[in-house]
Amino acid sequence: MDVRGGARHPVIGRKIVSATADTRPGRVSGKRVAVVGAGSIGEGWGNGKAAAVLYAREGGRVLCIDRNEQAALETVDLIRGEGGEAEPCVADMTDAQAARAAISEAERLWGGLDILHFNLGISSRGGIVDTAYDDWRRVFSVNLDAAFHVTQAALPLLERSRGSIVYISTLAALLNGPYPYVAYEVSKAALGRMARSIAVEYAQRGVRVNTVLPGMIDTPHAQAFVAGGMDAATLKASRAAQVPMKRQGTASDAASFITGAELPVDGGMGLIMGNAAK
Repeated sequence: MDVRGGARHPVIGRKIVSATADTRPGRVSGKRVAVVGAGSIGEGWGNGKAAAVLYAREGGRVLCIDRNEQAALETVDLIRGEGGEAEPCVADMTDAQAARAAISEAERLWGGLDILHFNLGISSRGGIVDTAYDDWRRVFSVNLDAAFHVTQAALPLLERSRGSIVYISTLAALLNGPYPYVAYEVSKAALGRMARSIAVEYAQRGVRVNTVLPGMIDTPHAQAFVAGGMDAATLKASRAAQVPMKRQGTASDAASFITGAELPVDGGMGLIMGNAAK
């Protein structure tokens, strides 16, 4: 699973060279990173797990936050197995007190925080009439309320370090997709709006805030929440067929002039997704 020396990365499907493979320092070398949702809900690579490992490969010290202890430990073991530095933190970010405690752990371990990477997201299938209010609130509590709690806790440390926040949203926050997931779409759209508000408020305090909008990504989350009874191979083929590229697809100083942005990572799907409802 180690990709040093230019092996093919299991997530992004192309060759990369780890920071340890040459003499250059990693892009986040020495940075203190909290990845919220650092585990994976199933076998394979979720976005949060992949992000945590890549931060560590780029020299970051990573606090792997997840409500699933085993999932957090698995990511930590991967990082440590490659010689990186990581610590697990088991916490439910929908609880404001737990969110504050998790961020306090980063301060206890490393004296502060440089990057907050928020990668939580759940779905509930259904349009506006089909979605029960309990499901609506459950989705919002994870996708938006959790971000609110952990951001409030992290901002004093990020202001001190002049750090950054990365929120993982979805292309569906902007455009209609092939599936009816109104709670997911609206909650993630609200996350993007919150990010822009914080970006403006904290611009002069040195904190950058950006949102990444993935399209069709082959993750355990897709199998758990999107499959609708399809087996993994059928789901993968179906999703890939909807992307123009016909396949499913970091916070560093190199991005020091980017803030308030929403960055589609979607294989070109955003170019056609607005036509989905026609």
